[in-house]
Amino acid sequence: MSPNSAPPARRQLHTPAVPPSPFPYNPGSLLSVQDLTLDALSHILIRATELEAEDPLTRTRILAKRRIALLFYESSTRTRTSFELAAKSLGADTTLVSSLSSSIEKGETLKDTGLTLRALGAEAIILRHNSSGAAWLLESETRLPVLNAGDGMHEHPTQALLDLRTMLAHLRPGIGPVEGQTLAGVTVTIVGDILHSRVARSNMLLLPRLGAKVLLCGPRELLPDLAASAGPGIAIERDFEAALRQSQVVMMLRIQAERLAGMQLDLDQYKTAYQLNEQRLAACAPTAVVLHPGPIIRGLELTAAVADGPQSAILQQVHNGVAIRTAVVERALLAQKGGRA
Repeated sequence: MSPNSAPPARRQLHTPAVPPSPFPYNPGSLLSVQDLTLDALSHILIRATELEAEDPLTRTRILAKRRIALLFYESSTRTRTSFELAAKSLGADTTLVSSLSSSIEKGETLKDTGLTLRALGAEAIILRHNSSGAAWLLESETRLPVLNAGDGMHEHPTQALLDLRTMLAHLRPGIGPVEGQTLAGVTVTIVGDILHSRVARSNMLLLPRLGAKVLLCGPRELLPDLAASAGPGIAIERDFEAALRQSQVVMMLRIQAERLAGMQLDLDQYKTAYQLNEQRLAACAPTAVVLHPGPIIRGLELTAAVADGPQSAILQQVHNGVAIRTAVVERALLAQKGGRA
């Protein structure tokens, strides 16, 4: 190389970009609360209120005669009924497929069941399944809009949305679009069987994005120490009464006996340490909103007096489930590629 010649250009080293997740394939799908931007979240909340106030006859024209399948591998009262009422309120035709009354009982796979429903004319599928990730598999095979109504111990996104609507009604009434600080200064304590709770996971993923602090409370058998590293805005407080003193919202969870798989848990000790009763609520959180995703086991995670008391918003959660799921079902069939809210 001559003294006057320019040095050879250095080769630029490019780190390959991590490709975006291919899920959801369909713009109307809701597989996780992480699928939703804050704009999309605001749209669902606002649309839920609009649809709730809509004239019923006008509302039934929105999805008139569209076909929606409810595919439920687990028992459900609140989620299944509210999704069905939501779809029918928009004018859609629904069919329920359960694992006890279909070819699923004969060993048919989720893939084949989904493809069969698509071939029969289903335009969207609402899925509850006992395996985490089932909603992703169903969407990848059918490419239909899939609404995750609870997959194993993973997520339950519409429950988190209705929980949020309930919290906002009590703590931020009249608020418009939500943003990153909408719940700033709010502490939400989630108590109980967090290890097995898809409701807890969806709320843990959603609420800190709006500025809330999430405290997790429960025994180590049901709340591993590792949960504290789940993300920003999440912490563990083993002392239930200390957690209550910090809380504007307390969400009680059911002990999921069907998922304990031989785990030894002393229920008397659990009730002593973590049951929400009138005395504990009055002494430690006299203004906190009490939530529960259901079903409630009265006398275990909370007493009947608390469940039916003035601080309870449990039935309001159930009511909000219809409004939220109406907005989500509408979105499932009307969302456009490239313009998903």
